[in-house]
Amino acid sequence: MILTLCIFVLTLILIMVRPKPLNEATAALLGAILMLATSIISPSQTYDVLKTTANILLFFLGLMVVCAVADWAGFFEWSAFKAVKLANGKGRRLLLVLFGLGTLITTFFSNDATALILTPIVYVVVTRLKLNPLPYVFACAFIANTASMMLPISNPVNLLAVDQFELTLGQYLRFLLLPTILAIIINVALFVIIFRKAISVSFKYDGTGFSVKVDRFFLFTCVGLVLTALGYIFASLYGLPLSWPALGGAAILLTGGFAFHRLTLKRVNSGISWSILIFIFSLALLVKGLDNAGVTHTIGEALANLSAKGSLGAILATSFGTAIGSNLINNWSMMMVSVSSLGNISTSIPSFNQGLIYSSIVGADLGPNIAILGSLSSMLWLVILRQRGLDIHPMQYLRLGLIVAPPMLLAAALGLYVTSRF
Repeated sequence: MILTLCIFVLTLILIMVRPKPLNEATAALLGAILMLATSIISPSQTYDVLKTTANILLFFLGLMVVCAVADWAGFFEWSAFKAVKLANGKGRRLLLVLFGLGTLITTFFSNDATALILTPIVYVVVTRLKLNPLPYVFACAFIANTASMMLPISNPVNLLAVDQFELTLGQYLRFLLLPTILAIIINVALFVIIFRKAISVSFKYDGTGFSVKVDRFFLFTCVGLVLTALGYIFASLYGLPLSWPALGGAAILLTGGFAFHRLTLKRVNSGISWSILIFIFSLALLVKGLDNAGVTHTIGEALANLSAKGSLGAILATSFGTAIGSNLINNWSMMMVSVSSLGNISTSIPSFNQGLIYSSIVGADLGPNIAILGSLSSMLWLVILRQRGLDIHPMQYLRLGLIVAPPMLLAAALGLYVTSRF
């Protein structure tokens, strides 16, 4: 167990520090190779892990293609343009509209699309309007995490629990719809209060600056996005692999892109981050090593003991514990550990509290609102803004996160307790 923990902790440190030439993916892969080399995990188990994570990997692949084609078609820029028009020259209204837009994009295209695609567009827009960019770019980062509880597809991390426990859309919404709505309301309300001076401004917009061409390819892309979203809902309702509609939507959009001569193989490849797939699979191997060493079983027993002492205390402890862990070891790592630990006790304890499964989702999704290191999307959000000349220090994010995240976590956990009672 000691060797396994040493490899795991060392890998996490490398993931966070990212010493050159390593990045998140290569650091995680190095840890997985060490697990294999020391026989902590076997080659056959590696294949088993690949089979169990295939749905998530394929979903992420399809999602990246869908988002990339939508971006190339100008869908996100067009959405931002409509948001500016809807704001009608009011800074506060613009913030509220962007929260709404971010919620919609996160719900159907995942938190990564909001943080990575919407953020640069919003930054360009608000600087062009000569507004203080901080409230608006922070809104992109925070709503990307907060609204990611809405549906299983809203955050690929959610699929870890959905796959493990075979959750249907009905079950998911029964437990998490109310907590998500409460968290979003608190997020928006606190931002309006915190940034009240910065957003109490007016602006004039003459409609220039956007280069979106609403042509046949744009309209085809919109139809493809609607079909993909409907496919997500259909698959969730009937418990089908979510990778199916993701890959199906990607195939439809790619077909249209090539038919309209708007895409090339090189451009498609540039829209896919292959390193993310390596990162996810390598993390799954690392968690399998923890499982073999008995670490996740020990955590599972601790959760079982906690659950026996009262569901409210267990839900609060799991939500906040997963949130804190997400900021220490990243929400992918923490969610994998939580799911593995809960999986060890769910079949062996008759009185297992189903609310604990959803508590881990609450913590993993809302937790990254505390610190930059909580999720990959937050870290990439920071890099994107720095590339554009806006240098946000991680301490700025942390100070805001410590004000906003705890009330959201508390409200979501209490909402989950209420829904789990029925």
